[in-house]
Amino acid sequence: MAKINVLLVDDHSVVRMGFKMLIENESDMAVICEAESGELGITAFKEHKPSIVIMDITMPGMGGLDAIERIIAFDKKAKILVLSAHEDSVHPKRALSAGALGYLTKRSAAEELIKAIRSVNSGTKYLEPVIAQQMAITQISGENNPVEILSDREFEVFMDLAKGKSTNEIANTMCLSPRTVGTHLYNIKQKLNANNSAEIALIAIRCGLLEP
Repeated sequence: MAKINVLLVDDHSVVRMGFKMLIENESDMAVICEAESGELGITAFKEHKPSIVIMDITMPGMGGLDAIERIIAFDKKAKILVLSAHEDSVHPKRALSAGALGYLTKRSAAEELIKAIRSVNSGTKYLEPVIAQQMAITQISGENNPVEILSDREFEVFMDLAKGKSTNEIANTMCLSPRTVGTHLYNIKQKLNANNSAEIALIAIRCGLLEP
């Protein structure tokens, strides 16, 4: 049986090391490459052609959502499993829309990760049960989340603003110019009818994206 070759994309080396140990404990799996950013993840994918990519969402520079879209644009058959700290229903929906096949939170048990890897590698979508339930409830209730109208980059800027980061801090983290971040901020305010960062944070809390 061919091994499942894994590319790990996460900006925390300790996190990557932990997941690598879990994955390589399985006889049919191997981590063939690691990357600490979305940009490096794309480069590694093109160079090593892994069976599956395990992708974080929130990283310095290019975020995971942008990286997923670019990998899928390069290879529409790419199999991507998102492993994120975000436990809301908005991030999984965006990840799946970008082209990911699965979504798992970092709180998941080790066996859940292995199960998700096998599922996504076989081409089957995988959602952590709690996340799947949240998404189903949101869909059934018919509630429209206001942040859904934001682009992926606007959404990333929105989350950083909601956490209290300044325009310059966001620019440095995302490797953008302050002017570009300012443009995103203007668009976010217009789309969400928000006047300032406090109102942006309140919207994030109401959407379940931040703890009150």
